[in-house]
Amino acid sequence: MEHRIIIEPGRSEKNYWKDLWRYRELFYILSWRDIKVRYKQTTIGILWAIIRPLLTMIIFTFVFGKVAKMDTSSVVPYAIIVFAGLLPWQFFSNALTESSNSLVGNTNLITKVYFPRLIIPASSVITSFIDFFISFIILLVLFIFYKYSPPVEILTMPLFWIMAFFASFGPGLYLTALNVKYRDFRYIIPFIVQFGLFISPVGYNSSQIPEKWQWAYSLNPMVGVIDGFRWCIVKDAPNPLYHYPFYISLGVTLLLVWLAIYQFRKMEKNFADLI
Repeated sequence: MEHRIIIEPGRSEKNYWKDLWRYRELFYILSWRDIKVRYKQTTIGILWAIIRPLLTMIIFTFVFGKVAKMDTSSVVPYAIIVFAGLLPWQFFSNALTESSNSLVGNTNLITKVYFPRLIIPASSVITSFIDFFISFIILLVLFIFYKYSPPVEILTMPLFWIMAFFASFGPGLYLTALNVKYRDFRYIIPFIVQFGLFISPVGYNSSQIPEKWQWAYSLNPMVGVIDGFRWCIVKDAPNPLYHYPFYISLGVTLLLVWLAIYQFRKMEKNFADLI
C-alpha cells in the first residue's frame, strides 16, 4: 500500500491545538507531580500554604493599618480587607514564579518526548490553585473570628478566579520562554514579584490612588483581579465593573496572554536545542 505525506499550510498549527486536548491527561500528571515535589521532605508539609499568607497578612495589617494609618472607616475588619487582596496576589506570585521556571525545570522531559510544551507552564499555574484553595481556609476562619458574613457577591468569585488565571498565565508563559534563552530572568523574576506586591492594591484600596493616575495604575493586570476579589468579599467595596480601570486591567491581561502565546509558539521549536 502506498502512503503519501501531504503538507498543507497551517496544518501543523491546527494539530497543535488538537494535541493540547489529546494530551490533557498530562496536565493532571504534571500538576500532581509538582504538588508532591513542592512539599516533599518538609516538616509541616502543605501547612506552608497557610502559614505564609497568614504571616504576610499579619505584617501587612500592622504596617499599613497601624503604622501607615491606611485603615479606612469601613465596617469590615481591616484584616479581612487585606486578606481579600492578599489571596489573589499570593496565587499570582506563586503561579508566576513556578510557571516562569517550569521549562528549565523539565529539561529531560522536553528533550526526549514530544508533546505541546504549552502544557508545562499551564500545569504550573493550575498547581498554584491548590495553594490558593488551601489559603482560602484562612479567609473562612477570619469570617468566623470576626463574626462577619460576606455579601452575596461572593458567589461571583469564580469569574475572578478565571481572570486571575489568565493574569498569571500570560506573564508566566512569556517569561518561561525567555528564561530558556536568557537565564538572567531567573534573577529578575523575584524582583518583579516583590515590586509588584507594593504597586498592587493588597494593603490599600485602589480608590486611594489619585484619579489622574488611575489609568496608569490599572495597567497592572492584578489591579482588576484584586479589586474584583475585594468586591466579592468586602460589603462596602466599590463595584469594579462600574469603573473604567477594571476594563483597562482586563484588556492588558488579554493582551499579555495573546502576546505570550505568540512569542511562546515562535520560540517553541528551538526549546530542545536551547535548554
